[in-house]
Amino acid sequence: MARFDYEIVGKIGSMALIRKEDNDIDYNIFSRIGAQLRPGIIWVSSGATEIGRLDYMKRNDSRELIGDIEEAKADYSAQGQAILMKNYREFISHKYSVRQLLVEHQHFNDPEKREYVRRFLMRCAAQNAVPIVNYNDPVSFEENRQLELRSFKESGLDPVECVDNDETSAVITLLVRARYMLVLTSVDGIYADPSDPSTLVSEISGKNEDEVIANIREHQKSCVGASRAGANGARAKLEFTIEPVRIGTIVLIANAKYGIDDVIKGNCPRTRIGIR
Repeated sequence: MARFDYEIVGKIGSMALIRKEDNDIDYNIFSRIGAQLRPGIIWVSSGATEIGRLDYMKRNDSRELIGDIEEAKADYSAQGQAILMKNYREFISHKYSVRQLLVEHQHFNDPEKREYVRRFLMRCAAQNAVPIVNYNDPVSFEENRQLELRSFKESGLDPVECVDNDETSAVITLLVRARYMLVLTSVDGIYADPSDPSTLVSEISGKNEDEVIANIREHQKSCVGASRAGANGARAKLEFTIEPVRIGTIVLIANAKYGIDDVIKGNCPRTRIGIR
């Protein structure tokens, strides 16, 4: 039987935190999620870059930053991180501490750094704290990142790239051996036909890990598109479920409009991925 050291690693996508109709933060989502975050949950949150972009535009007559795209992303992210954490702190119960962890690919590719991150996350649970994790975009220079990753590959390693927070949440799930990996998005889960909402796949399962993974591969064939520029979409979400499934983790993909506990208990539409 699999042994788990953490209950839940959850991840929410950028667009799930935004009200599309008026390009603003969806405070109802923050409120709903924050009310259920507690020690024993690690929360990987996207959204800093998009929230920072919207905040910048509000303060600059709806103008966006111009110039280098990577620099603009770094600037937006730095501006959005403060807002992101302010909202989590506001809505998470004040009897819990809230801790921010900003990571980059090298934190998972270096054994000592990886272990340091693991110990930090384990202390959070023991110390009544909820860790909020995000990729450290303000100091991540893409050209340098690619050079570092190439060096790892030339050394014969298969490095963690942290291309987005879907991968980050999967890596952390493996690191702390989480019972559940929860992925909240702007849709209800994985669809057999992405153009038809009635084709929600409620379960991708099998009698063992190999059978589950074979079924994941089959469902990847129907995955197209993504919710925004720069996102990797459902195909990547499914790819990053494979290693967690190997250790016995149950992966749940659902809409952010539903509560964490409802998704875990199956009280709402979702896609469940794992051994039967």
